[in-house]
Amino acid sequence: MNSRTVQLGALLGVALLGGIRVQAQQSPLKAHVDLTRNGHRLQDASKAVVWLMPIGVSPDPPQQDPSKIPQLVQKNKSFQPSLVVIPVGGKVEFPNHDPFFHNVFSLFEGKRFDLGLYESGTTRFVQFDKPGISYIFCNIHAEMSAVVIALSTPYYGISDARGEISIANVPPGRYQLQVFHTAVPTETLRALNREITVAPEDGTLGNISLAESGITIGHKNKYGRDYDRPEPDSPAYARP
Repeated sequence: MNSRTVQLGALLGVALLGGIRVQAQQSPLKAHVDLTRNGHRLQDASKAVVWLMPIGVSPDPPQQDPSKIPQLVQKNKSFQPSLVVIPVGGKVEFPNHDPFFHNVFSLFEGKRFDLGLYESGTTRFVQFDKPGISYIFCNIHAEMSAVVIALSTPYYGISDARGEISIANVPPGRYQLQVFHTAVPTETLRALNREITVAPEDGTLGNISLAESGITIGHKNKYGRDYDRPEPDSPAYARP
């Protein structure tokens, strides 16, 4: 066997060992969410967000793929989808697919912005440059709402309809666990925040019980006033 063959064999061995290390990553952490209303479990437990913030170390900040900017589409007087989770510094696109004007804004928590009136077939982008939860509304249509969560950690998961959550590639260590759901009161969510330790053999975060408030809380428009019914010639209505 010549020296070139030996070198190639050694390189191949390193590559294979590297492949084994990659395949031996921490298994996804699982969690289950039970969403209840008035003590009764709901069939749809989707859109709960659970994330883990490392304690004592700074993870590599997650990066958004520029070719995969998520959209909050305005259609049928609603935002579709109603929940988006992005890495901090990432963008969200707000295309208007309705046959009338919209005015998207967020002036409460998280990112503060006002996109102004823009017509059907046009779009706007917003960069969420700080971590936090942003509540999104339309200044014309009070029934429209959505949430954008910008996270500085890559370790998060969103529940499906069955309440199942999977968080990939979580290394062992100490974390601050946080939970969010739009229908659960803020004080209830804060009470769920806690420090946890993830060990190499851990595979689950257990069960998380969330109780809806059952109360629909209205919001003001961007001027801090109640919503008025638009006049027939308002740009909120479809053009003839």
